[in-house]
Amino acid sequence: MNILLDLFLTFAKIGLFTFGGGYAMISIIENICVERKQWITHDEMMNITVIAESTPGPIAINCATFTGYKKAGVIGALVATLGMIVPSFAVIFLVSMFFDHILELTIIANAFKGIKIAVGILILDAAMTMMKKMNKKKLPRAIMVFSAMAMLCINVFSWNFSSISLMLIAAVVSLTIFVLNGAPDQKGGEKA
Repeated sequence: MNILLDLFLTFAKIGLFTFGGGYAMISIIENICVERKQWITHDEMMNITVIAESTPGPIAINCATFTGYKKAGVIGALVATLGMIVPSFAVIFLVSMFFDHILELTIIANAFKGIKIAVGILILDAAMTMMKKMNKKKLPRAIMVFSAMAMLCINVFSWNFSSISLMLIAAVVSLTIFVLNGAPDQKGGEKA
């Protein structure tokens, strides 16, 4: 029962005090779930992030669901997911009731501008952490750099190209190279 309460309160705190959506929450989830509580490993966190990005639903909720499932099965997944959803829903509901009046206040409008900057920094922090812990081989780094440059060009030049298509292309390239090179040996990392 303690783990269920801990899961709920942990993800409720993340959901309540994190602005900017799932990408902004990744570094906070990693800090709490990987480094502090050691509920999951860094590799699991990276895998969750990749899988959560390519499956329906918000990244943070998918991360909470996986972590809860790993710690306490289906009940843990449900409790962690509710912990992530309930505070955010309550805040959004309250804000929506007074949204027009809230934005008229200069201090609130300025706070939202500051939050925008903080969200960008949180997303950059999550990306930098993942890059530091990423496989040091040239191929993963090359695919990452190419994908980042492609996304930048798509945004700057307003090309009508889906980010999902870009992810699928990167996955196909990676899988093709993996198949052509053969599976790596578990011990030496060389071809089998």
